[in-house]
Amino acid sequence: MKPFQTLAKVRSPDGSFISLHEHDGEHYIKHNGRQLMSTIATVSELVLADLGCRQIRNLKAPRVLIGGLGLGFTLKRVLEIAGPDAVVHVSEILPEVVSWNRDFLEKVNGALLRDPRVTVLPEDVFKVMRESKSQPYDAILLDVDHTPSSWVQVQNFRLYERAGFTAVTQALKPGGLVAYWSAGDEPEFAHRLRRAGFGVQTYEAKAHPTAKRAVHRIYLGAPLPKEAASPENDTPAKGSKPAGTSRPRPARPAGAPASARPSSRRPGVQKAAPHPFLTPRQAEGIARKARRKAEAKGKSNRPG
Repeated sequence: MKPFQTLAKVRSPDGSFISLHEHDGEHYIKHNGRQLMSTIATVSELVLADLGCRQIRNLKAPRVLIGGLGLGFTLKRVLEIAGPDAVVHVSEILPEVVSWNRDFLEKVNGALLRDPRVTVLPEDVFKVMRESKSQPYDAILLDVDHTPSSWVQVQNFRLYERAGFTAVTQALKPGGLVAYWSAGDEPEFAHRLRRAGFGVQTYEAKAHPTAKRAVHRIYLGAPLPKEAASPENDTPAKGSKPAGTSRPRPARPAGAPASARPSSRRPGVQKAAPHPFLTPRQAEGIARKARRKAEAKGKSNRPG
């Protein structure tokens, strides 16, 4: 029986241990002995990129931020999706993990770090997002913890609270998407994200192609216009269930077309802005509500 080898180990800033292992040609990264990821369970990491980057396929020079390098499978899929002019930033707080990819994982995905589109940022992804206002991203993919309530680094709790949601909003271009990876279902996190003004959809994903159940989750979010971020619009659609290693075709939010069309064609009526999580009727309803508010405010300001 082949031994389970420990290739490298590092103590993180908060005192926990991150380790790299190899067994029978497969590689594993663990956090305090608990498995974080492996080369035999990569489906959900690919789905993370598929969902978060679904809107960049036809963009010229899209900008993508990946939080967490890991074994590089999300980076691999992003580079497959993005065009030759893409800018892909990988935020990895532990420089040792970057070194592991170059030294031990060259034949896995380590060679991707030499792709001219890729820049590794040895910083906390929270800090990267807060400093990206002047150069925002089209997609942000966050895979840095076990779940939104089980963190690899203690300070990562910020990513899943109001401060993190604000940082994401400021770091995204209009129409951009953020995707969060989670090892399990955390409906309370989706609720917090919606309360922060995001349209949210939850997708199930398998760990590996032959898994019987899809235990992992991808939370896909998009900042909504302020007038849309209200309780009556807090109705997320059910997610899809991607399976297999082939690139899944992400399910479009219930009723949402590729581009929203306004239901009214009257001259002089402002068109409702398209949004990935709104149907044409919802988008037009939001625009109509905003017009009524503006008209009511205008009447109240008129002199008697």
